[in-house]
Amino acid sequence: MALETWLVKVKKTISSSFDTVRSATVPKAAAKPALVIKKSSVGVLAFEIAGFMAKLLHLWQSLSDKSITRLRNESISLEGVRKIVSNDEDFLLGLACAEMVENLRLVAKSVSRLSKKCEDSNLRSFDRCLEEFSNTGRDPHHWVLSWKEMEAKIKKMDHFVTITATLHREMDELLVVENSLRKSQLLQSNKERDLGSLTFKEQKITELQQKLLWQRQEVKYLKERSLWGRSFDTATLLLAKSIFTILARIKLVFGIANTSHGHPISLPRSLSASATVYPSEHPNTCNFVSGPLMKNPKSEDDHHQKGGTTNPDIDHGFFEVNSKPMKPPSSTLGAAALSLHYANLIIVIEKMIRSPQLVGIDARDDLYSMLPISIRSSLRARLKGVGFSASDPFLAGEWRDALHKILGWLSPLAHNMIKWQSERSFEQQNLSPKTNVLLLQTLYFANQEKAEAAITELLVGLNYIWRFEREMNAKALLECTNFNGFLNSQNKISSD
Repeated sequence: MALETWLVKVKKTISSSFDTVRSATVPKAAAKPALVIKKSSVGVLAFEIAGFMAKLLHLWQSLSDKSITRLRNESISLEGVRKIVSNDEDFLLGLACAEMVENLRLVAKSVSRLSKKCEDSNLRSFDRCLEEFSNTGRDPHHWVLSWKEMEAKIKKMDHFVTITATLHREMDELLVVENSLRKSQLLQSNKERDLGSLTFKEQKITELQQKLLWQRQEVKYLKERSLWGRSFDTATLLLAKSIFTILARIKLVFGIANTSHGHPISLPRSLSASATVYPSEHPNTCNFVSGPLMKNPKSEDDHHQKGGTTNPDIDHGFFEVNSKPMKPPSSTLGAAALSLHYANLIIVIEKMIRSPQLVGIDARDDLYSMLPISIRSSLRARLKGVGFSASDPFLAGEWRDALHKILGWLSPLAHNMIKWQSERSFEQQNLSPKTNVLLLQTLYFANQEKAEAAITELLVGLNYIWRFEREMNAKALLECTNFNGFLNSQNKISSD
């Protein structure tokens, strides 16, 4: 009886304790959960965003004091540029500025699409804010950074680009390991079915499983550190501030600033006004578009007139106005869609001139088939009346000197054309390193008539030294044959 009474007490105590715990926990479970907003990460778009950052990094570097000094003193002073592109320094600087503005516009266009996924309303209005800033200089969100702040952002973006590129490689490696493991497991399964034993590459499968586990951990770690795990707002804000600051730098360097609508642009002195191409009396405020970007072509030799500053209709927009020089004049190779073809042609000729003795009949015919009708016609006219003999070593030497001089200024433009095109080729990775080749340093803006005249001269000279080498080889072979015949006859006389 005493035991029964004790059990009843224990039962009541347990029941009471359970009710107490339940009363304490049920309200919490029944209560409405707190509203937690988790910002979506960019995920697989990290690779595309890293590509945008890589392009902005390259743009910023091309606007450094050192790069601008090189542009003024070297790039626009290339002999080939002056001979067949333009002698007008203002025009050439305008082309450099226009290419940078166009490259920035293309990145901004992509960032604008990205901004639509942001939660911040200011970021969602990125395209409108950029248009307002580019046209008027107004920056209500203070996205233009000081030099020191921008350098910090540059380091951050460079880190993101590097780590995201590493993530891309490791994800590729993960896929390779997964496929290898899947294939090995399938082979093992077939082996078990055939032999009824576990004897097929068990050790290799175990190693692959361990490698797969490690690779997944590595990918997870890199996703956390790279752009993959960042929100659209974080990535877009970083891009937006960089675009605004780079645009401000372009305006300062090329003397393009705004007083339109009463919103003068004000840039920190640390943005190195000493490197500007067109410094004004008041470095923080000047006219909307500087002279070289608004000039009109007047001839093939002098594309743009030298004139004062003009103020275009603001409705046209900054990017539209300042990207206009990128459209090549009708007299250029770019307008004729021949710049890349002529670049390849010049490089082939260059190789033949270096080793004319190695050029066979088939290679010569292949070269001729590459020539457009215009060059074929001029080549036939130049070769008309030329004799078949090419045995003058002095003339051959003169032709070699002349060809090397032409190639000295024409070849760099051809090689630059290939570099410029390869960087923008669809097959190239977004994160590939960039060179400092500008379009003005290529054949794109080259005068077609002058370029074809130079190529024709190369072909005429190549024709002579090619025939000279063949005649010298034939003569040497004939002399060698005659000498051998003489020796044979002497040996025969001796034996008799």
